[in-house]
Amino acid sequence: MTVEQVWIRPEGREPLVPGTIGPRRAVPARIERPEYVGKDEAVSDSGPRVQTPDVIERVREASRVAALALQAAGEAAEPGVTTDHIDEVVHDVLVQNGAYPSTLGYLGFEKSCCTSLNEVICHGIPDSTVMQAGDILNVDVTAFLHGVHGDTNATFAVGDIDPRAQQLIDRAHESMMRGVKVARPGREVNVIGRVVEKFLARHGYQSVRDYTGHGVAEGFHNGLVIPHYDSAPLFDDLIEKDMTFTIEPMVTIGSQEWEQWDDGWTVVTKDRGYTAQFEHTMVIHDDGPELLTVV
Repeated sequence: MTVEQVWIRPEGREPLVPGTIGPRRAVPARIERPEYVGKDEAVSDSGPRVQTPDVIERVREASRVAALALQAAGEAAEPGVTTDHIDEVVHDVLVQNGAYPSTLGYLGFEKSCCTSLNEVICHGIPDSTVMQAGDILNVDVTAFLHGVHGDTNATFAVGDIDPRAQQLIDRAHESMMRGVKVARPGREVNVIGRVVEKFLARHGYQSVRDYTGHGVAEGFHNGLVIPHYDSAPLFDDLIEKDMTFTIEPMVTIGSQEWEQWDDGWTVVTKDRGYTAQFEHTMVIHDDGPELLTVV
């Protein structure tokens, strides 16, 4: 671990270890479930990449509800709060709006959102871990509503944080927005990653290569891959009008190399350097993208 990475970690905050995972939260029977709940595969993860107007409108509504839940999670992210409480907040907002938490029961994941703290790149499982001032927390929320998914995430400061941690958050957000800006019909999807990686490299950050954005609609992940690095000539799918997909770069202050905890989900930086991420679901129009995961 470099001196810079140690410096942004709050005093006394050791690298994370797994906490205790609480019980799965109940969803009222009246709320529609995705087809994969209770199964070991997700058949819908191979749906069409270009959507009909009806599907787009439903993705817009699911995305709006996901954004509401994410906003509530950010407001609840304070010192002394557990990541499991964040899960409770997200779960309640989704259910109150008639949506099913897409992660709940997805290929064995038993929580209603992902909470990725400090060095956790993605897929952190909400548990008994108590957040401290100086931490940074990514919350990843996906809502299933009217048969489609809307997916979003953001990284929040927990109390007062080191300026270098805030800079990491800011640059992660800007990298996403730069990727969004170039997502236009007729371009290969790899242009998104080229812009993201070039921007981050200029500021000394790395973009995680092995976890990507994805197509989203009736399938949680429909097979379209959106890389966040310069992957050319790979990932040369053309962006088309009426595609719905996510851009969600995962940005590290040290190396982008990673390892996974024994839970089969939690991905952490190998050097335990901090990481930040932002994500929007969007639809592509003739003149460019429209962000859907907004309140």
